[in-house]
Amino acid sequence: MVTATPSPSLPLSARVRHLGPNWYAAVMGTAVVGSAGAALPGPAHGPGGVLAAVWALSLLLLMTLLAARLLHWRRHPDQARAHLLDPAVAPFHGCLAMALLAVGGGAPTAGRGLIGARAALALDAVLFTAGTVIGLGAAVAVPYLMSVRHRAEPARATPVWLLPLVAPMVSAAIGPSLVPCLPPGQPRETLLLGCLALFGLSLWAVLVTLPVIVARLLASGPLPLALTPTLFLVLGPLGQSTTAVALIADAADGVVPAPYARGLTVLAVLYGVPVMGFALLWLGFATAHVVRARRRGMGFALTWWAFTFPVGTCVTGAAALARHTGLAVYEALAAALYGVLVAAWLTAACGTVRGLLSGALLAGPPPAPAAPRSGTARTRSGAAR
Repeated sequence: MVTATPSPSLPLSARVRHLGPNWYAAVMGTAVVGSAGAALPGPAHGPGGVLAAVWALSLLLLMTLLAARLLHWRRHPDQARAHLLDPAVAPFHGCLAMALLAVGGGAPTAGRGLIGARAALALDAVLFTAGTVIGLGAAVAVPYLMSVRHRAEPARATPVWLLPLVAPMVSAAIGPSLVPCLPPGQPRETLLLGCLALFGLSLWAVLVTLPVIVARLLASGPLPLALTPTLFLVLGPLGQSTTAVALIADAADGVVPAPYARGLTVLAVLYGVPVMGFALLWLGFATAHVVRARRRGMGFALTWWAFTFPVGTCVTGAAALARHTGLAVYEALAAALYGVLVAAWLTAACGTVRGLLSGALLAGPPPAPAAPRSGTARTRSGAAR
């Protein structure tokens, strides 16, 4: 396939014409390296300075992409609307919310030593609020467009459909850290139960969508090579929900009545253990598909960022289970998954840099071949002459 590579001499506004919302996945994948590293139990977590540097990089990427996407919407509104109406691109609009939340959630942990506790808390609160509002909007708007405009067929279902549905789950995992910052009483309880509601609405939305994706894989065969890495996106709601319910339980003591706080602690284990088991099963299943696709010539694409953020949520989920169960096996699992996350991030980052330098990742779709003129038309033209 031949793609049109944007010339370096073109103005910036022209080079961002094909900059889609899927680019926010690079922000998510970078931010989670810092926050997941900070969540690792015991002495397994990496040096704080390294984690802070990775988080700072994610903040820089976020600001750069926000500016580039704003320029994209101002200069190319036709292309921006086309992205919304494209069933293959529209679900990626959920990535904006998750990018905001991932960077905000990493500020009080990985970024605190770099910008200070007060600034980290303020940044977390602002990005949590913005990410939650945008995430809820995407969770409603994208499925609505899919049902009334896209008319997506079940045979074309992919894990990308989960992206706008997972954003509220990320909010549910980030919000509990802000509970102690609110005045005691109803403000704290409202935020905590609001996070639990976000957990529930995202979980049920994923549960009704995931069977369609699995049925498509079983009935229609493997995904196209370029989309195969998106199988890792299924790990996102699994790891993030395990993380969310554990963090909600951690923040519940003294915020909700004692029976409910104890119930949430029990739920964190009774829910998290089987879900993490399914996550490991899916990890093996998705890895087998990726190995198969790689052997058949799967090249680098931005979908490779799917190897990062979902795995990072499994790191934080395993770390949360290690805290609640005290089992060393979950500590080892979190450390092993973090090693996979770092390797995946390095691979995706290097591929992205190469693609940017070559211009391939910002190139538009290949131009449609010109339709050949018919013989009748040529004959008539000759007769006219």
